[in-house]
Amino acid sequence: MSAPRTLPTRYRPRLPRLCRVGVLSAALLLSAVGTAVTPAEAATPAGSSEGPTVTTRYGQLRGKAGTTAHAYLGIPYAAPPVGSLRWKPPVRPARWTGVRDATTPGNPCMQLPSSTPWGNLAGPGTPSEDCLYLNVHTPAQRSPLKRPVMVWIHGGGFTVGSGSFYDGGTLAAEGDVVTVHLNYRLGAFGYFAHPGLAEESPHGVSGNYGLLDQQAALRWVRDNIAAFGGDPGNVTVFGESAGGGSVCQHLVSPSAAGLFDRAIAQSGCGFPLPTRESQQNDGRAWADSLGCADVACLRARPAGDLLAASARPTARWVPNVDGAVLPEQVTDALASGRFHRVPVLQGTTADEGRLTVATTYDLAGRRLTAEDYPAAVRALYGARADEVLARYPLSGHGSPAEALGAVLTDSRFACPQSRTAALMAGHTRSYQYEFADRHSMDYLDLPLSFPIGAPHGSEIRYVFGGVTGTPAQRALADTMLGYWTGFARTGLPYAANAPRWSPYPKVQTLAPEGIAPTLTFPRDHECDLWDRPAA
Repeated sequence: MSAPRTLPTRYRPRLPRLCRVGVLSAALLLSAVGTAVTPAEAATPAGSSEGPTVTTRYGQLRGKAGTTAHAYLGIPYAAPPVGSLRWKPPVRPARWTGVRDATTPGNPCMQLPSSTPWGNLAGPGTPSEDCLYLNVHTPAQRSPLKRPVMVWIHGGGFTVGSGSFYDGGTLAAEGDVVTVHLNYRLGAFGYFAHPGLAEESPHGVSGNYGLLDQQAALRWVRDNIAAFGGDPGNVTVFGESAGGGSVCQHLVSPSAAGLFDRAIAQSGCGFPLPTRESQQNDGRAWADSLGCADVACLRARPAGDLLAASARPTARWVPNVDGAVLPEQVTDALASGRFHRVPVLQGTTADEGRLTVATTYDLAGRRLTAEDYPAAVRALYGARADEVLARYPLSGHGSPAEALGAVLTDSRFACPQSRTAALMAGHTRSYQYEFADRHSMDYLDLPLSFPIGAPHGSEIRYVFGGVTGTPAQRALADTMLGYWTGFARTGLPYAANAPRWSPYPKVQTLAPEGIAPTLTFPRDHECDLWDRPAA
C-alpha cells in the first residue's frame, strides 16, 4: 500500500546553491506531429449536427470526428491571462451559451519564433497572451468503462512550444486512453518574478504562473474529463524536458495534491531552480532595463514589447523555489519523502547531449575540433574540467562532438535523472528507462559530421505512435506505447508480449535490438563523478 499523497502544510525549505542548468535543446519537440490548422473560434450557436458533442461545466463543445479517434480542440481551461490578469494565478473560464466549436486549437502562448528543421515549435496559430487552451482526444469506439487519462505537458525550456504541436489521436486510439494536451504561459509571461508581484500575493510569492496554469488544467480535467469518457480518478501526468521537469515539480508542490495518480518524466526531473530571492532580483533588474519601476508600468506595456525584451539575458525564465508552489528544491523534497507518493516512471535517452552539440556546432555552420574540445569542457565545468577530460578522453569517442555529447548527456540528464529515480524508490514505486534507438532520427537526414544517435526528444514519437522505419523500430514504438499506457492504466509499466519491467535499481533499456534490464547504468554514465558536488 502506498503512502498518502499529501504533503505537510508547512515546512521550512532548504535553498541550496544555485547551479547553472544546461541548455535544453529545441529538439525536445522534434518527434511530435503538428496539425496545420488555425486557432479556435469563439462560441458559436448550435446549428450543424456534424461532429461529436459533449457537455462540460462551462458549456457544450462540438469536436471533430475521426475514424479511430475524436478530437476536441481549443477548449478554454482558464480565463485569458490578459490586462489585470497578466502575472496573476489562473482563474476559471467564463461559461458560454450555445455549442462552442472545438475543431481547431487555441492560440499558442507568447513566444519568440523557433524555426527549426522540424518546423515552428509553437505549432499552429499565432502566439498570444490569450492562450490557456487544451485539446482532448478520445478513442472513436465507445466504451462502457471510463478510460485512463494522460495529460501531456510539452517541453521547450519553459520558453517555447505548445500542446497543439503534438497529436494525441494515435496514442488515444491505440492505447485506449483519453489524452489531454495543454498550453501554459511561457517565458516572461509565465515565470517573471518581482517584489511588486509578491506584494500582491497572499502568500508573498511571484513567478511560477506557468506551473499554476498546468495545475489549473489538471483541475479542469478532474472536473470535466468524465464527459469525454475519461476517469477523473485515474489521471497520469507526463511530459518531456521542461515538461518532465514540470511533472517532478508537481510531485513536490502542495497545491497539486490529488490532481494526478501517476507520473511520467521524460528527460527532465530535478533540475536545480533559482531561489525566490534571486528570481525576484533578476526580475527587478529586467523591469528596470525596461524603464519600469513597478508592476503597473509593466502591465501597461504591449505583450509584443515584453516578448522582445524577454530575450535579454538578464533573467532566467524558469520556475523558482518560492516557498509555496515549490516549497524546496525537487531533489531535497524527494530525499526527505515530502512528495506525492504516486508511482513514477522516468528516464532519458542514450545520447541526450548530442543534439545540443549539433545545434551549437554543425547546424550553426561550424564543427567542434579536437583542439576546441578541451576549451569547450573548460567553459562548461571550470575547475572540474581536468577531471572531466580525464574521464571523457577523445580516444574513447568517435569524434570530439560525440565526446562532448557524452559529457552533456551524463552531467545534465542521465545521472541527475537516475538520482531522482533512486530517491523516489525509497518511498514509492519507481521505474527508470533508457531509450537507445541510435537510428531514431535518421529519417530527418540532418547534415551532421557525426552520428546523432538517440538524442534529447527522440523518444517522443515512439510514445505517441506513428513511427516509420524498420520493422524493429515499429515494434519498439508499439511496445513503448503499450508500456506508457499500461502504466497509466495500472501504475505498472506492462505491455502485452513485452519483457517484464522491474523497478529501480534496474533500468529498462529500450532499443530495436532488444528490450532488457540493466544494472550498469550509473557506471555506464560515470555517475560517481557527476553525483559528487562540485568543489
